[in-house]
Amino acid sequence: MSGGQSAARRTGRSLALVAALWCGAASFTAAAPDDQVQRRAARGAQAMVVSEHPLATRAGLELLRAGGNAIDGACATALALAVVYPVAGNLGGGGFLLHRAADGATAALDFRETAPERATRDMFLGADGEVDRVRATRGHLAAGVPGSVAGLCEAHARLGRRPWKEVVAPALRLAREGFAVDSLLAEECAELARVFALYPASAALFLPEGRPLAPGDLLRQPELARTLEAIAAHGRDGFYRGPVAAAIVAEMERGGGLISASDLEDYRAVWREPLMRRYRGHEIWSMPPPSSGGPLLLQMLGVLEKFDLRDAGAGSARHLHLLAEAMSRAYADRAVHLGDPDFHAVPTAWLFSPERVNEIALQIDPTRATTVAGAGVPPRQESPQTTHLSVLAPDGSAVSLTTTINTGYGAKVVVAGAGFLLNNEMDDFAAAPGQPNAYGLLGAEANAIAPRKRMLSSMTPTIVVRDGAVRLVVGTPGGGRIITSVLQVVVNVIDFELDLSSAIDAPRVHHQWRPNRLEVERHGYGFAPEVRRALEQKGHRLHEQSEFCSVQAILRHADGRLEGFGDLRRMGFASGY
Repeated sequence: MSGGQSAARRTGRSLALVAALWCGAASFTAAAPDDQVQRRAARGAQAMVVSEHPLATRAGLELLRAGGNAIDGACATALALAVVYPVAGNLGGGGFLLHRAADGATAALDFRETAPERATRDMFLGADGEVDRVRATRGHLAAGVPGSVAGLCEAHARLGRRPWKEVVAPALRLAREGFAVDSLLAEECAELARVFALYPASAALFLPEGRPLAPGDLLRQPELARTLEAIAAHGRDGFYRGPVAAAIVAEMERGGGLISASDLEDYRAVWREPLMRRYRGHEIWSMPPPSSGGPLLLQMLGVLEKFDLRDAGAGSARHLHLLAEAMSRAYADRAVHLGDPDFHAVPTAWLFSPERVNEIALQIDPTRATTVAGAGVPPRQESPQTTHLSVLAPDGSAVSLTTTINTGYGAKVVVAGAGFLLNNEMDDFAAAPGQPNAYGLLGAEANAIAPRKRMLSSMTPTIVVRDGAVRLVVGTPGGGRIITSVLQVVVNVIDFELDLSSAIDAPRVHHQWRPNRLEVERHGYGFAPEVRRALEQKGHRLHEQSEFCSVQAILRHADGRLEGFGDLRRMGFASGY
């Protein structure tokens, strides 16, 4: 899709800022940082916020400076992203939040979208039995019931410190007063102009007076401001009841969508038990299903702990080979076992149990690639559809939050009168067994469409703890590559003791079982030729891929210093004090 083309240009500009080379088992090197790089990296002693837009990062830091905790800062950042980062920031989507309190209590909040009550198992299948990809990804029918507002309100009600209206205030100010359109937003509006023109409210927002937004334009959003005013005054009821809910239902009726007033009123965010396993002296905390990220991350770490990665050497063919072998088996398990635990008996604990981890480790030959049974389906290009933010507050509390509207600009439909984009998350269900979604990911009956069911996700918000204190807050957008990107940053920090910028900048690999090939990052983040040759000699079929994930993370050093870094592959802005 056109969002992918824009992402490629974004990647190219970022790569021009920092050239990275991962040389065999050798060290990582980077060009001297310029002003842009400095805005993406920050140091602090008390607090840190990292997100994909500087105005959103500033909003979160504003709440922390006012005495807020990590929940206050995260909610303010997420709401601001809904204003300034429409490609992925959202009120009309959903996500996952992982929280670590100052006293060490850890909680996971699931505010993933749900299928409408009128959704059916085969709603996207054509007469030929094939998935109609356009209907599944664009327009009103593709939208699931939004969860973001319910999630942020629920998180703040239980764990926040500052008044709710104060948390909403930065986003409301940005919507009312406007902000300058940057070149990326302008490019995407131009590329998607024909699609936005299909939907009147989308055209009014992104194509004012019939032309795409241009760099430097002041973008005011009065309809979105009214929605935020309702949320500030009435919390979740300001969105799921009243005028905003009525606007959503009217939009559905205009475009043939399925979301009803009862779907909205009945939606609830769900607190779930977070997942944890130990890895080389650290506690790794992550999300449970319907996130596939937590179970797969913990499984892969368990497998890798059976091998001496440090002895293999960072970026060596042996290191990357072991990653690939663990990844392919994890994604095979994902395709069969993962789904909404409220509808399907997901064997979560078994997936990263000692028994399963040992079974996988014994299957891995350190000298050659081995095949996990199954035929291949090429993964599609990812688009800039999801966004992540990380927050560490002065009181020691932390939040890792990933939110999404699925592909870039979601369903491309702005809700008339309410000013926000609808998601196209229905594509994250397995619309038909064995047929891939927009990211090439496969699913089975566990992730089939059903009313009120939550679609499977790859979002992997993660918090790493050592000796009772938060050491790393990490997550990323990026479709099916989210889980493996988080895995590699965690390994780079723990096994290879890299500083955060080097851990994130290091080139990455990805293997998602089907197809049986190893994706390797190219361009400025590429691997040395000798490493590629050694991987091929081990039997890996290499496939170059330019668009990997945009990790946003915070690292606490042993002396208490904080390091925040936003990935140069896309957007990323850190600020702390």
